This record gives sequence, structure tokens and C-alpha cells, in this order.
Amino acid sequence: MTEAFYDQLAPYYKFIYQDWEKGLEKQAAVLDQVIRENFGDRIQTVLDVSCGIGTQSIGLAELGYRVTGTDLSADALKIANQESAARGLLIDFFKTDMRALDKIYQEPFNLILACDNAVPHLLSKKEILKAFKGFYQGITEGGGCLISVRDYSAMERSEGEIRLVPRLVHRVKGGRIILFDLWEFEANTYQITTYVLEEYEGKELKTNVARGGKYFCIETDELEHLFLQAGFQKVVTIRERYFQPLLIAKK
Repeated sequence: MTEAFYDQLAPYYKFIYQDWEKGLEKQAAVLDQVIRENFGDRIQTVLDVSCGIGTQSIGLAELGYRVTGTDLSADALKIANQESAARGLLIDFFKTDMRALDKIYQEPFNLILACDNAVPHLLSKKEILKAFKGFYQGITEGGGCLISVRDYSAMERSEGEIRLVPRLVHRVKGGRIILFDLWEFEANTYQITTYVLEEYEGKELKTNVARGGKYFCIETDELEHLFLQAGFQKVVTIRERYFQPLLIAKK
């Protein structure tokens, strides 16, 4: 279902950002600084295991990192390829589940990256631990893993709640594009449905719906523990540097 959600959302993913192009630069600058503070100059190769349309992969590649990207969404990967090629960047993109990265490991990477709350798409601690063990196997000694997640410890939620979450309104030629979500909570998970409305003068309103994005409300201390179980030696959580908490796990 997650794959279908991002396939449906891919053509509109840029509109999640106020300015996607500026977002590339801003996110890459923060990630680069955090990487250097924690790993020095040891990080040269990066595997972005939730690359989507290339939001983090492209920005880091422009800073000189050798980046490989993987994702479940073929439609998102198509856009990532187009965007990287337009910038003259050499990024290899593969359609792969983050729990099955051994399919693309030819040699270990210095850093595995998974931003924008990708890891909680795995809906149990067992599945996350499986992914983290795979990450560990694909990282060089002295390297590590860097992920960003929503801060679920700070998220108020109740069983059966359906929450309307506004996103953005973009003015485009001849009209506007409006985005909002419905979040539906059940136990320790919630499902997101994203609505994209295209409104153009003299035309009927077009509604696009991306369904099936589901998340596990796992908190950062639980993720830290799972990293340690997977074999990582040191794990820290950094807040207020990125738009989400960042977890760094070192091998």
C-alpha cells in the first residue's frame, strides 16, 4: 500500500514544499553539517534508502557526496532520475525495499540515510529491527546511519480519531493547487490520505487522491534501542536542527 501511495503522490510531491528547489539546498546544508560534526570527513558514499523524488539525494550529491538512491515507488524514482539528470548528477537509483538492501550492496557505503519519517512505514519493531540489521551489514566500519522521524512522543492522538491536516496552497499559471491530509488513528498506527485539488479558471475542479500511506507511532527512544540491538555502538538523537528529530547511529 505504501508503494501505491507514493506512486499516486509522486507527480505532486514537490507541492508538499513551499519551494522544493530551496528545500533541496536547505536540507542538504543541514545534513552535511550534521554528518561532518559526527563523522568528520569519513563520509564519501551515501545510500539513501527512501530517496523518493530525490529531495535529499540530489542536494547531497550537489555537495560532492557519491549518492545511491533506493525507493519502493517506481513513479517517484522516475522523477528522481529526471531531476538528477537535469542537473548533470550521476546518481544510481534502484527500486528496492529498505529491508532487502543486500540486493544492491556491491561494497559497503559510509552512510545510510532515511529521511522524512520513512522508517516508521515499517509497522512493527520486528520489521524495523530487520531493516536496521540490514543497514548495519551495508555500512563500513567508522560509518553509520542517519534517519529523521516525526516526534511521536510529542504527538497528541486518540483511538479512532480522524484529523484534518492542512498542507499548502500553491499559485500556478491559471489557477492554484491545494493540498491537505486526513490522518486516521488506530492503536499505535495511523493512515494518511493526501488530497490534491487542481483548480483552474474556466475548468472543473480536479481531485487527486493518494491513499495507503501508513505509519507506526514509534518514539525516538525505542528507535535508539533498536539501533543498539542491530549492532550499532553509539546512538544519539538531535533535535531542533532539522525539520524532524535526527537519529545518528555509528558503526
